[in-house]
Amino acid sequence: MPDTDTPESTGLPGASAYEPTERTVPSRARQRASYDHETVHSILDAAYLCHLGFVRDGAPVVLPTLFGRVGERLYVHGSTGSRPLRATGAADPGLAVCLTVTHVDALVLARSAFHHSMNYRSVVVHGIARTVTDPEERRSALDAIVDQVVPGRSKDSRPADAKELAATAVIRLDLDEVSAKIRTGGPNDDPEDLSLPHWAGIVPVTHGYATPEPSGDLDPAVRMPEYLTAL
Repeated sequence: MPDTDTPESTGLPGASAYEPTERTVPSRARQRASYDHETVHSILDAAYLCHLGFVRDGAPVVLPTLFGRVGERLYVHGSTGSRPLRATGAADPGLAVCLTVTHVDALVLARSAFHHSMNYRSVVVHGIARTVTDPEERRSALDAIVDQVVPGRSKDSRPADAKELAATAVIRLDLDEVSAKIRTGGPNDDPEDLSLPHWAGIVPVTHGYATPEPSGDLDPAVRMPEYLTAL
């Protein structure tokens, strides 16, 4: 919903920032864009679900999938039979992709329908996805994906064996062409609408976890690990 201004700006690129490009500079609400490494990393690290977009047979495809971050690289895994992962391995130098992550923090309700909006934090990454072939990097990438979902879980589960690794493909995407975009604050109603008798404000959106439920076949002697209680 159109909303070109925001009460709080996220700032412009700083000393430790990704270089803006034609694809990473928003066409509207540019004051919400951020290229700061810390901002980008914090948004990515607070998520584990991303959307991976690419072109297949001349048509766009967007797939939801898990990911993990290690430094300035993102990793995505899947079956060796999946089309995007096969395409990544077949393409030279790799597969052109766009990866996105979004958090919705609040619904913004304005007096006018036109100015309704959302408070959000998002990251968009453009680049070339490449197949990971080095065995150690593949293992580290798979651990990172597991820990992205539940920090500490990779050390508390059996690692993939040779057969499972053979059936699993991993691709990486370097954080080179990256931007974050953030909206905060309340509605931006037009001055002439401020006297209208309609409620205006924000509805915070929260994310949480319920009490973990043990598997029915779990040995009662196995206690809930601390990393789960920390959630």
